[in-house]
Amino acid sequence: MAELFLFSIAESRITKLASHAFQEASRVVGLNNHLRDLKKTLSLVKEVLLDAEQKQEHNHELQEWLRQLKSVFYDAQDVLDEFECQTLRKQVLKAHGTIKDEARHFFSSSNPLVFRSKMAQQIKDVSKRLDKVPADRNKFGLRIIDADTLVVHRRDTSRMTHSRVSDSDVIGREHDKEKIIEILMQQNPNDDDKSLSVIPIVGIGGLGKTTLAKFVFNDKRIDECFSLKMWVCVSDDFDINHLIIKIINSANVADVPLPRQNLNMVDLEQLKNQLRSKLAGQKFLLVLDDVWNDDRVKWLELRDLIQEGVASGSKILVTTRIDSIASMMGTVTSHKLQSLSPENSFSFCQMGL
Repeated sequence: MAELFLFSIAESRITKLASHAFQEASRVVGLNNHLRDLKKTLSLVKEVLLDAEQKQEHNHELQEWLRQLKSVFYDAQDVLDEFECQTLRKQVLKAHGTIKDEARHFFSSSNPLVFRSKMAQQIKDVSKRLDKVPADRNKFGLRIIDADTLVVHRRDTSRMTHSRVSDSDVIGREHDKEKIIEILMQQNPNDDDKSLSVIPIVGIGGLGKTTLAKFVFNDKRIDECFSLKMWVCVSDDFDINHLIIKIINSANVADVPLPRQNLNMVDLEQLKNQLRSKLAGQKFLLVLDDVWNDDRVKWLELRDLIQEGVASGSKILVTTRIDSIASMMGTVTSHKLQSLSPENSFSFCQMGL
């Protein structure tokens, strides 16, 4: 399957490397030069990814190249995660550790000298693998495209999310969860107002927006508040027909299980009628997960279809990485997801997440 989301992966890695906290930690550990070189290399790679992702559909060799590049990106993330975890261990040890703990830490495999040497080699290895990209750029005839001047429909067909979640998967998001549930359970200011409330969760990749949305979606208070819950992973192109089909199918699952129709054979007017029938009079919660669409006309078309005849208090919860999309869709201030606290991030490290 073609991989069409490497640009956003590269962007998230660069954002992390550019953060003040990360740069300060790398300076303290003595790896700032190595990590600065990695950031520079990733930036050079990112420049040609938009063109590569657009050209790959009919070029199997380019598809394979992108798959290999994805593997390098994930290895780079492993290195960055290990660096972050070591930094957090040091902070926690300094704040709460004893002399005995510090001695044990020094003689362990994670002591500062061993760690710096190990990390330096790992960063060099990743950078070396990425250094091949400029040559490959010429091989595939890739050009630099400015992301700020191009609207790109990013598709990650391997990332089809679902609504299931285990409480053990969620660390440090209780406050975020309670805040969003509070907003979802609020009544519209005017009881006669049938307009939809749209609540965006926005943040860079990897912060746990989808996991947080699942955490909210599966809370018992939400079950009691909404007569119908639907979960739709948007991810791919914002196609109105496909989204209506996904919403109808999700409503069918939430309702009485019915034989799955081949809705792809149904025309748009029939789909609209089925959608109206499913949602009519229902106070519902619809999650639109992983939205990339920045076409306001498409969004308004879908929103107007969804809100026809719905019960007051119906809500849409949206997750997206992009502030402008959150502003376009939201009817309330976006909930901006922040990085976890050092203590909770350290818990992730201990769990091997």
